[in-house]
Amino acid sequence: MTAVQGSATAVRTVTTEIDGHSVTVPEGTTIYDAARQVGVDIPVLCHDERYDPVGVCRMCVVDTGGRVFAAACVRPCEDGMTVATATPELERNRATLTELLLTDQPPRARDPKQTTTGDNLLLELADRYGVARETTDLPCGSGRGRDSSNPVIDVDHDACILCDRCVRACDDIQGNDVIGRSGKGYATRIAFDFDDPMGASSCVTCGECVQACPTGALTNKPIGGVPIRPRAELDSVDTVCPYCGVGCALTYHVDRERGAIAFAEGRDQPGSQSRLCVKGRYGWDYAASPQRLTVPLIRRESAYPKGPLSADVRGERAGRTANDRGRVDGGERSGGGRNGKGRKPGGLVDYDEVMPAFREATWDEALDLVATRLGEIHARGGPGAIAGFGSAKCSNEEAYLFQKLIRVGFGTNNVDHCTRLCHASSVAALFEGIGSGAVSTTYGDVLNADVAILTGSNATANHPVASSFFKQARRRGTKIIYIDPRAGTVADHADIHCQLKPGTDVAFYNAIMHEVIRLGLIDREFIAARTANYDALARTVADYPPERAATITGVDADTIREVARIWGRARAGVIYWGMGISQHTTGTDNARCLIALCAITGNVGRPGTGLHPLRGQNNVQGASDAGLIPMFYPDYQGVGRDSIREHFERAWGTTLDPNTGLTVTEIVGSILQPDGVRGMYMLGENPFLSDPNINKVRKALAALDFLVVQDIFLTETAEFADVILPASSYLEKDGTYTNTDRRVQLGRKVLDPPGQARVDWEIEQDIARRIGLDWNYSGPSEIFDEMVALMPSYANLSYANLGLSGKLYPNDDPEHSDGLVVMFDERFNTDDGLAHLVPAEWLPAKELPDVEYPLVLNTGRLLEHWHTGSMTRRSFALDAISPVAEVYMHPKDAVDRGLTHGERVRVRSRRGTIELALRVSHREQLGNVFIPFHFREAAANLLTIDEIDPFGKIPEFKFCAVQVEALGAPHAEPTSTQGVRA
Repeated sequence: MTAVQGSATAVRTVTTEIDGHSVTVPEGTTIYDAARQVGVDIPVLCHDERYDPVGVCRMCVVDTGGRVFAAACVRPCEDGMTVATATPELERNRATLTELLLTDQPPRARDPKQTTTGDNLLLELADRYGVARETTDLPCGSGRGRDSSNPVIDVDHDACILCDRCVRACDDIQGNDVIGRSGKGYATRIAFDFDDPMGASSCVTCGECVQACPTGALTNKPIGGVPIRPRAELDSVDTVCPYCGVGCALTYHVDRERGAIAFAEGRDQPGSQSRLCVKGRYGWDYAASPQRLTVPLIRRESAYPKGPLSADVRGERAGRTANDRGRVDGGERSGGGRNGKGRKPGGLVDYDEVMPAFREATWDEALDLVATRLGEIHARGGPGAIAGFGSAKCSNEEAYLFQKLIRVGFGTNNVDHCTRLCHASSVAALFEGIGSGAVSTTYGDVLNADVAILTGSNATANHPVASSFFKQARRRGTKIIYIDPRAGTVADHADIHCQLKPGTDVAFYNAIMHEVIRLGLIDREFIAARTANYDALARTVADYPPERAATITGVDADTIREVARIWGRARAGVIYWGMGISQHTTGTDNARCLIALCAITGNVGRPGTGLHPLRGQNNVQGASDAGLIPMFYPDYQGVGRDSIREHFERAWGTTLDPNTGLTVTEIVGSILQPDGVRGMYMLGENPFLSDPNINKVRKALAALDFLVVQDIFLTETAEFADVILPASSYLEKDGTYTNTDRRVQLGRKVLDPPGQARVDWEIEQDIARRIGLDWNYSGPSEIFDEMVALMPSYANLSYANLGLSGKLYPNDDPEHSDGLVVMFDERFNTDDGLAHLVPAEWLPAKELPDVEYPLVLNTGRLLEHWHTGSMTRRSFALDAISPVAEVYMHPKDAVDRGLTHGERVRVRSRRGTIELALRVSHREQLGNVFIPFHFREAAANLLTIDEIDPFGKIPEFKFCAVQVEALGAPHAEPTSTQGVRA
């Protein structure tokens, strides 16, 4: 045995001979892994290098000269060991074992895996050893049963060989702990929870078990009638997931004959590491919905004056119930009849109501009208009369072109996108504090942390693949502190859950900093060398002892002290946060506190440390980077700085507006003013459901002189459009997307757009040409090159060097490096290189509960759905799993109101009323309710207030006063007339 000196510790090695090959490996390396290094193949069934080895199948046993054969997947190499991997006796043993396992399998012609993906590993071994179920003399057992209760996964217990790969995929990779074993002897089988049907268990349908299963025990069901066939018979396209900011890498296997996707699976990438969630693996069929827009539409003269066209958007109908939800078959709704409330089931825009207001048009007619009307408004009202909403669902190239079109073509900075509704306050605080709106480390870096604070994010629902790394880290010893008003499923995996009252984050974190400073757990050297304004921060937090914070937050003082000690003593600590931090009128202050908490303890710039706002949509980071925000040009270069503006004027060949533009929420307010915004170009956004105070949004959209909507579906917002342009889904185009880790990845075209639908950047270019801009881009790679030349953070990146895995930015050498994981090791991106600490005082929410509205409403996402539901509610799997809008309420609050689980209730605020089902939930805090915002028939944002954070201009989605009552209770109109139905 030898020791090799490294930079920090000595690595002990051993030398083993495997089939005549001498191999030297680190001590603890298994025989299986060592054999792979020298090209020796050892057959396995239960083993996969992604999972902890267990050695249960015995297929990989080898001869080490001992009394019994050793399982190569678990037996470590020893110094001087000699290993034989394929002696005649070993091969006979493997053949016998294969025959034994094969006896209970379904016939090859009916095997669930072999007749679909064609990659049954047990059958491959049977072919290798010349055995077959049909020729064996061994008795065949059966009767352990099938389970088809999950909408997209089939379970065949007779095909299971009890290798436990599904158990370890569920536990070791996804951290969901759903699958185990039940029964004894021959009756033993895999079980979900307490041997429940899979569809009735706590399984989240991530499909990791299907990807792991070596036989036909767990297989995908076809979606949309597209049969699953072997990969060799399909066209495989490597791209990225269209949903959350984690940006998982995946591969679509496409049936070109049918022009459809057969199935999807995760692929290797440094971030997601082949993992997917239910949306990524099964939520792609929305693109094939029969409701796709396929031809340009122009509003008929008879449909003026403008207003909402469907009863739901007018606010005249109640929501979808469990009884009328409508079954889904491959993305297309069945049961088109109307229920007692006169509406089609499904929670989607009723095209029968809306389409009569529009007529089909040619592309030339529609684009000419767009250019003419926006040009007239611009000429009459000036640049300030025009505004644009871009989309984080579009590519970087499309975001870049969109903001350039609004700025160059119409001379205004009135351009924004959904970052205003999710992390604008985080970006404002980060830019102010450390000079960068991007994350300082990756979600995978949690594995290097002693302590991780997860705050304001139910990551298991919002960022499920990132959460799998958080759960893995905890299993390996990282202490997880979860801070959120809801006991979301992350709480099940946390060491400490601080269930603070909504809107009290500043008081809580000030108290943590108070204790860290009092205990002397600050990093004085880091503070002195790398921060500014520490003394002012220390004076502010001195007024927040744990006892005072306890009265404000509801978290007891001892728990606050314990969190402070754990954080302050950590060798490496990292903070991940979500919209529970940012979506407040004090969102910027909340983020300022997190920045300060990391800085005063020196937890920035090293592995396992840093600040990471988990980005919401798949390209919200990239869209922000590309300049789709009113105060910055691409790469967060301020529009008000003369030198920067002059640089972009030279690059774009025009004079630019020196004034900061209006944000999403400010644009809505401006429309209602006589001299405000009159014309809008809306790309892939649906503010009718996503913006706060829907009644106000309804009035604003109806008041616009001209609105062009570019989208893939007829959204609620499109009901107010003058022109509707059929766009492309991400499946139908090439382009780059930047995930929450700063990873820039190539999305590749999978399918052709339906009908006359067109790629978004081409539509943008055609409009630009019609208003006089000389744009002649040949493709997205040319647009990307222009972007990179103007964005120092993206320097050196190109389509050619992004590869299959993408690259992190900044990146000095993308040809040879994945990019920088941990930023700010020496200086921050501020002008002076220091972290600017900004003290914050706790302020109460803008709207507090009272006798009439005694409950606090919190809004957010479900695992299965996505924002306004236009994509996920047209996905068979996602809608089948979560079809109905619900309000989540603490059991005592329900009892106090005489309400029972599952009944229909009314929720009302000072702005409006919705009806939906009640879910009694122990995860809610007393006095608080939670409503997901995906369901148009029970639109949560009808209730929310439109107060905004003064710095990030983000709305208050996480706190407003409501009442929940039985439908039979007297219906009271809101006491305030602000924003109510007009």
